[in-house]
Amino acid sequence: MDDKGRLKVPNVFRSVLESKYGRELFLTSLTGDYVRLYPMPVWLDIEAKLGAMPSTHPSRLRFLDRVNFFGQAAELDTQGRVLVPARLRETAAIAGDVDVLGQYNYLDTWNHDRLVTKLQRDAYTDEDARALSEFGI
Repeated sequence: MDDKGRLKVPNVFRSVLESKYGRELFLTSLTGDYVRLYPMPVWLDIEAKLGAMPSTHPSRLRFLDRVNFFGQAAELDTQGRVLVPARLRETAAIAGDVDVLGQYNYLDTWNHDRLVTKLQRDAYTDEDARALSEFGI
């Protein structure tokens, strides 16, 4: 993160993002502990699925409350940076060096100390390995 609140997306992720999805993003979080970057086409698919749910479904409402509170559309600039909204930067405590994790079709950005604490708290277990092996992983 630079001093203006822009995240420099690592080149390995940037090239895939731009070639597969384009430069438009939706930035949000469910908990405020991290910043989630969805490529806009992925986010639009999520919105379509939400639209198919009953508008009064409690889980849908809780999800939308959170993603809208933290969320904002954004775009990668020509240098591969994206401005993270101040509310989300502050809540996620991201500044300076951060950890960017590539998930299947989105990126999560974490404050390093928070991520290490999460990894220690949520240990990867033998049960996790067995569950993944059922999917050939």
